[in-house]
Amino acid sequence: MAKYVDGFVLVIPDDKGEEYKKMAESGRDSWMKHGALAYYECRGDDLAPQEMGGEKTRSFPDMAGAKGDQTVWFSFIIFKSKEHRDEVNAKVMKEMGEKAEEFKDMVMPFDMKQMAYGGFQVVVEG
Repeated sequence: MAKYVDGFVLVIPDDKGEEYKKMAESGRDSWMKHGALAYYECRGDDLAPQEMGGEKTRSFPDMAGAKGDQTVWFSFIIFKSKEHRDEVNAKVMKEMGEKAEEFKDMVMPFDMKQMAYGGFQVVVEG
């Protein structure tokens, strides 16, 4: 069965890691409640360039523009299909809109300009 993945690369200031983790836990609860198959927030800890096939890879911190006091996070949500993703995300956004008052004073613990997002069709699965 084909799946669909929403993927994110974020740069989180080291002193905002716990704040972001709490925000991510709230997001996880919402996405899972509305039908996501899985939700992952992954803090980078081995991000040095690697030697592969005689060439050196580019590092996530370099690619994402992270500075010395910032950590790259890789996050993803798994859905049954793109249509399922759209249905789940609509429910999550509706819930967030209903809770807007709770979040009105919240300051994002990262710079949105250092975040990348995309939807991915799974083509190989193990």
